[in-house]
Amino acid sequence: QPRDVSAETTHVTRMYWWGLPTLFRCPVDPDPNNCDIALVGVPHSSGNGSTERDQHLGPRAIRDVSVGYRKTHRRFQLNPWEACRVNDLGDVPLPYAMVNDPSIQDIEAYFKQIDAAGARPVSVGGDHSIPLPILRAIAGPNARVGQQVALVHFDAHTDTYDQLPTWLGAVDSAGHWASKILSEGLVDASHSLQIGMRGQGWGNPDPLDYSRELGYQVIDKDEFDELGIDGTVAAIRQRVGDLPVYISFDLDVLDPSVAPGVSNLEYGEAGFTMKEALRTLQGMRGLNVIGADLVCLMPTKDNPNKITAWNGTTVLFEQICLIADYLVQTRR
Repeated sequence: QPRDVSAETTHVTRMYWWGLPTLFRCPVDPDPNNCDIALVGVPHSSGNGSTERDQHLGPRAIRDVSVGYRKTHRRFQLNPWEACRVNDLGDVPLPYAMVNDPSIQDIEAYFKQIDAAGARPVSVGGDHSIPLPILRAIAGPNARVGQQVALVHFDAHTDTYDQLPTWLGAVDSAGHWASKILSEGLVDASHSLQIGMRGQGWGNPDPLDYSRELGYQVIDKDEFDELGIDGTVAAIRQRVGDLPVYISFDLDVLDPSVAPGVSNLEYGEAGFTMKEALRTLQGMRGLNVIGADLVCLMPTKDNPNKITAWNGTTVLFEQICLIADYLVQTRR
């Protein structure tokens, strides 16, 4: 008779290389009605054709490493997996995967189902065009939230390049999403911030100036260094106020030393350390986060130790915990 090894192998089940890879080893259930927080892969890379096209491999890379990630948020004293129903819904079906604009429509339709179910999505991209269809589905007067929302956008670049009619043929592109969400009435710029921008502009007008003209508060990396973590957190909380908020996190906001595997590497000027990124996210505790995403992971450029995927997993965990903590607190 084979011996019972279940008790002996309990610790093995936490190893990232053991078992079937799902996001944070959450149950796989494609029905958004069965969860409070919906983890979604968005393997989309045709919205940013100017750089490498392997962002669609991001969800798979995060699944591979996140299965071994921690269960409890030490600072929040929270186990999100026990506090809320958190499921891996799988990946958005993208039959036109290499054609951007039809794929954007498919992503929007998918997230409308999540919104109708009342779940809050945390998404793994994919390139940075994906917040546009997600916000079309979950923000604005026609969504469940019923109003414009605030945006907190971490990035090395503004993605408000409306001086260009398309991004190499992509209309709803990774370069236009942060301005389109304003013109479409999904996001209130007067309650929104773009944080971490660095490097040189792509010409005139300067993209930081254009974002400010649109109404965003822009805290570039130089200003972040002056404000520090606490000052930046205070600015976020004052700016967002009581509005529901969506978080979009581009991994290129991190320094290349801790995130070399990104699709638009911004070198020459220091990016965020992991401490700066995580403490800033943790400072948003208590805000009504209705959704979040992590984008622009390029696994084919990552280090052999998968450091970008590991650090991306850490950011995702913080986003999940912000939502779970808010849901726990509002249930009391």
